Amino acid sequence: MYPDLDVAPSTADTAESDVMSDATNPVPEQHARVVVIGAGQAGLSVAYHLRRLGLVAGSDLVVLDRGPGSGGAWQDRWEALRLGAAHRVHDLPGMRAMGLSFEDADRARPARDVVSEYYRRFEVHYDLRVRRPVAVTSVTRVEGADRLCTTLQTPEGRTGRIAAEVVVNASGTWGTPFVPWYPGRDVFAGRQLDTTEYRSATEFAGQDVVVVGGGTSAIGFLLELDGVARSTRWFTRRPVVWSDTASLDLESAVAAVDEQDRAARAGRVLPSIVSGTGVPVTRRIRAGIDRGTLVASPMFSRLDATGVVTVAGEHVHADAVIWATGFRADLRHLAPLRLRTAAGGVAVADGRSDDEPRLFLAGYGPQASTIGANRAGRRIARQVVDVLAAEA
Repeated sequence: MYPDLDVAPSTADTAESDVMSDATNPVPEQHARVVVIGAGQAGLSVAYHLRRLGLVAGSDLVVLDRGPGSGGAWQDRWEALRLGAAHRVHDLPGMRAMGLSFEDADRARPARDVVSEYYRRFEVHYDLRVRRPVAVTSVTRVEGADRLCTTLQTPEGRTGRIAAEVVVNASGTWGTPFVPWYPGRDVFAGRQLDTTEYRSATEFAGQDVVVVGGGTSAIGFLLELDGVARSTRWFTRRPVVWSDTASLDLESAVAAVDEQDRAARAGRVLPSIVSGTGVPVTRRIRAGIDRGTLVASPMFSRLDATGVVTVAGEHVHADAVIWATGFRADLRHLAPLRLRTAAGGVAVADGRSDDEPRLFLAGYGPQASTIGANRAGRRIARQVVDVLAAEA
């Protein structure tokens, strides 16, 4: 353990946070072999495999998470979202050995509650000692040493630093929603929100709502708003491609993951998975299409004070605009490492940074799906142990 860096590990019986040093008087730099940033699917998968390969949580291995509780980004999802209506959540490695599986989870409960509960039990069972809530503000190189320094901060503004031989970044995308700029966005007098800010359709009862985006979140919002809002209009930047099957087509999924991998290796901005796979038409979605709820219009040309103006010149009144326009990888804390390429991305091959060999990126690019994150967890953990062995 790190007694000077007093952030309590998360268990069923401990507080989620404790104290660290004052921001004006940071603690002396602490040391670990591996720091994992993020305790979502990817981070927990890597941590699990590192534990199986002999690393001791709390000393060799430190897992940091910004959320107040377990569940990664799922703890912040909207209340109406259920597991059966979302992308499939694959079991974490070792979860079935605990007698847990999302396959037979209660689909009547909010997905955020189920995932948070299962992840918490997983963390406790495998003694991962996740420290939360802490925000990682930067990762820097340690001058004169083959180490990376992770600087972190509590919500109260207290800071700490950990030097490690390897950092595994598994920060995901939830912290960086992408909202494109359109003319008039700054003059619209109604409410604007992104996917992370959506909580419940009841907030929009009796209102005219515009939803922007061609992915599953936008579709979910439209279906939930139907019959609650006074009206909904759907706008997408590209035509929606419906898949003929009710589940993700394997061939399309493989092609989309391959494109993600090519982009990651080339250091390009990662493409949307949905744009490469299409949207599977479930019974619920088919019903929404048939009753006219899920009919997308080409992206509007601009906003004004009271709504949006379509490319054909029609004015659509809106009390609110929901920007369900996707996410970008949350890599802001890695900026001091100067990994951004001229193509706008970060060059990553098989989960490892091309430009900083002590940095691994779990859940990035082709690993972004829950099954991809699971498979990559073991591969990254083995590579990390190889790096540590080379130091011995």
